[in-house]
Amino acid sequence: MKSKSIMNAAIASVVALGLSGVATQAFADKMDMEKCYGVVKAGKNDCKTATNSCQGHAEKDNDPNAFIAVPKGTCDKIAGGSTKPKG
Repeated sequence: MKSKSIMNAAIASVVALGLSGVATQAFADKMDMEKCYGVVKAGKNDCKTATNSCQGHAEKDNDPNAFIAVPKGTCDKIAGGSTKPKG
């Protein structure tokens, strides 16, 4: 009986994690976001870059090919920010 409870809890956790990613993406879409390149701290990028294929793997601060999602119109207000990759 205990193993069935553990299995149900594990399945519920996986489903919850999957749904949280969908909710986050839906929220970002509704907020009218844009990619802002060149302003990311090392390891804090939102998605793949020209040199890696994973979120959080930017190797240096202000990598011109790494981006974060910001509300539309914000990137132009950030020193060094660009809506297009610089590489």
